[in-house]
Formats: sequence, C-alpha cells, structure tokens
Amino acid sequence: MRRLLVVHHSPTRSLRSLTDAVLEGAQDDAIDGVEVVSCAALDFATGVADADDLLGADGYLLGTSANFGYMSGALKHVFDSTYLRIGGALSADGSADPSEGATKGRPFGLYVHGRYDTTGAVRSVLSIVGSLGWRQASEVLEVLGDVGEQERARAYELGATVAALLMED
Repeated sequence: MRRLLVVHHSPTRSLRSLTDAVLEGAQDDAIDGVEVVSCAALDFATGVADADDLLGADGYLLGTSANFGYMSGALKHVFDSTYLRIGGALSADGSADPSEGATKGRPFGLYVHGRYDTTGAVRSVLSIVGSLGWRQASEVLEVLGDVGEQERARAYELGATVAALLMED
C-alpha cells in the first residue's frame, strides 16, 4: 500500500478547515491502495514524528500559514530537522544538490493560507522541496482571507489529486 503523508501546521480555524478538506479529498472513496497519514508539523518538534515518517511516505501534502512572508516556523522546523536525512545534499559550493536525494521524484502538493499575502511562504516551501528533488503534483493552493466552500472544494481536489497520483504509480 502506498502512503501519503499530510504534514500541516493548522493553528487557525481557516487552516484546520483546509486541512480537513485536503484529508477528505485524499480519502475519497475512489482512492484505492493509498494510506493517508496526517501529521502535525509540531510533531517533529516534540519527537512524535521524525525523518523516518518522511522517508516512509510515497508522497506528501504540505499545509502552512503564511507568517511574515514565510512558511510557518513549525513547517520550517520539519525541513530543518530532517533535510539531510531525507535526501537533502549540498554540492561542493554549498548549494543544494538534489541529484542523489533519498526522496527525489516523490510527488507533493502544497496549500497555504494567509491574511494578505502568501507569496513568500510559497516561494520558501518550493525552494526547499525543489532542492530535495520532489515533483510538484498540482498547482499550489493559495488562499487569502476567509475560507469558504469554494476554497474547501479546491482543497478537497488537491488532496484527491495527489492521492490519485500515488494510486496510479
């Protein structure tokens, strides 16, 4: 069975609503042979989760708030604490080298919620997962302000899309 790991920082009602919809989509009745595992990003700070959880997954859905033009500190900690173990590597000049990464090529999806702007948060996550060699499986879901049914439907679709890709692999 394939495993989809949903790593999220959902401290607000809006982000919890998006995360719930992503999880519902990933567990749609049409999805078969994919185990969906939800993991709070803060679990990596408390030792409940670690690099082995990322290594054991076949794909990822990442959820974060946009905080001061960056991803949440909790999601950043996930990458800070696991980067080298999950395949992050540095080339001789100190730049990222995804050529030999243990998780290279794995699909991912990203959803970001912010009040006014999500640009920096999206850029920061895409930079890190790009250096890991992960494959973007769907357009980034960026939501500003209140989360309504339209945004929840898009989150559901994101979850279902990434899970379906794992089902087909």
